[in-house]
Amino acid sequence: MVFIALTSAYIVRQGLPTFDGTSNSYVRDWGRVDLPWALLMINTLILATSSVSMEIARRRAATQAALAPVRSIPGISLGDESNFPWLGVTVLLGFAFLAGQFLAWSEMHSRGFFVNTNPSSSFAFLLTIAHAVHLGGGMIALLWAASATLLKKPLEARRIVVDITAWYWHFMAVLWIYIFALLGFAR
Repeated sequence: MVFIALTSAYIVRQGLPTFDGTSNSYVRDWGRVDLPWALLMINTLILATSSVSMEIARRRAATQAALAPVRSIPGISLGDESNFPWLGVTVLLGFAFLAGQFLAWSEMHSRGFFVNTNPSSSFAFLLTIAHAVHLGGGMIALLWAASATLLKKPLEARRIVVDITAWYWHFMAVLWIYIFALLGFAR
């Protein structure tokens, strides 16, 4: 709901003039923000890749939970499973995305755009920072899920934590693509 409200405010604010007290008239102050599109595209690819790795981790946790009763039968072997750390990969990619966002904000600063430069730069920072804060919450959930796996918590508890975290993480990826498209197309 926060991002829908911000989208609505973004679109409405684009068309509204601002009263300028010095000239005693209304002026259009919506400026064009030179966003670092290449860096934002790389960040988008990193977040999409992390969503894929999270889905692999989620499916692996579900498979392990489903096969747990079969494993307990004496004499039954399901073969060797690879234990690739998909959750760890997702955590690293999440930190890479946040680092990339920091680089994008730094690049915007070097181009002369700050939160208070004009209303459009304010919205660009607001949308991307709000997403980064929400993604930070997802990183906490990811670290919790990874620690539950590393600490060998009960299998069903791990599966539930990974499943819930995956849904949130996928939502963050889709939300970022939406924000990326909004900033690109609704200029």
